Amino acid sequence: MAMILLVDDEEPVRGFLKRGLELDGHSVETAENGADALEMLVAEGAAYDLLVTDIRMPIMDGIALALSAKRERPDLTILLMTGYAEQRERARNLDAIVTDVLTKPFSLQDVRDAVAKALAG
Repeated sequence: MAMILLVDDEEPVRGFLKRGLELDGHSVETAENGADALEMLVAEGAAYDLLVTDIRMPIMDGIALALSAKRERPDLTILLMTGYAEQRERARNLDAIVTDVLTKPFSLQDVRDAVAKALAG
């Protein structure tokens, strides 16, 4: 299965999604902000297949992370999440680098389906 980097500043959301994606057989590592996630993505030996990130986070938001991640790892698949309509609008211009934008609240099944679709290409 896939190696996923899951980024969200809310620990309950991170834990819930991590456990759910691991049930599908994925290996999931987590970060609580974009800056930490970017360090993980560019670390030597990093082999992530998918970046799943919230948009609204402190330090570095998900859009800045997506742009930086794609620059560093052009083949990386990226899936964004947000609970804010204005953030979803900001993400509209990222169609070339982002597979999808999930709107919160969502069910675990919604995320699992979106991840499966993103990984299928």
